[in-house]
Amino acid sequence: MRTPFRFATLLLFCWLTSALTGCARSPQVNFYELAPQAQSSVVTAPPPFSVAFAPITLPEFVDRQQLVLTTTGSRVHLLETHRWAEPLKSAIPRLLADNLSRLLGTDRVFSYPQSASNDADYRIHADFLRFESSEDTVMIEALWTIRTAGDGSGKTRRFKVTEALGAEGNEARVAAYSRALAALSRDIADSLREAKPVSR
Repeated sequence: MRTPFRFATLLLFCWLTSALTGCARSPQVNFYELAPQAQSSVVTAPPPFSVAFAPITLPEFVDRQQLVLTTTGSRVHLLETHRWAEPLKSAIPRLLADNLSRLLGTDRVFSYPQSASNDADYRIHADFLRFESSEDTVMIEALWTIRTAGDGSGKTRRFKVTEALGAEGNEARVAAYSRALAALSRDIADSLREAKPVSR
């Protein structure tokens, strides 16, 4: 009579072990990075100035490792298994610098904290008021300023753009963020082309 009982006990033990092992497994985490989207411009010669991006500011609720999705009303949803591969505060300036370098046709564009940025002719300061995503769009809004090294004067502009995802999934979401930042890069590039020569 003991054999069936021992067999049932063994089966129960195996089932519990399997269940606990399955529960202990961590869900797969996906990591994403922003990518340059700006196309190289055709220029006769590189501009005679250098540009550096200062550290940016972001709303605290999006300044985190997880991708953030805004829902109806004032609710936000953290996508725990979908994360940025690096902090946005370092990824965004580097991406903007990469885009701007392509747009201006120069390699004299730097992102903080490169040491060469200390001697740049122009410094770009960007304060992101919004960096958000809904189910089918992303939207960025920023106040950005060009400061001249020579006299410290500045020119501030507000920029806002919305990009449709165009497809489902977080890869499409991150690609839309990259396109939105490329549009911001073009806005900055246009202003730099109109800037007066720097006198030190």
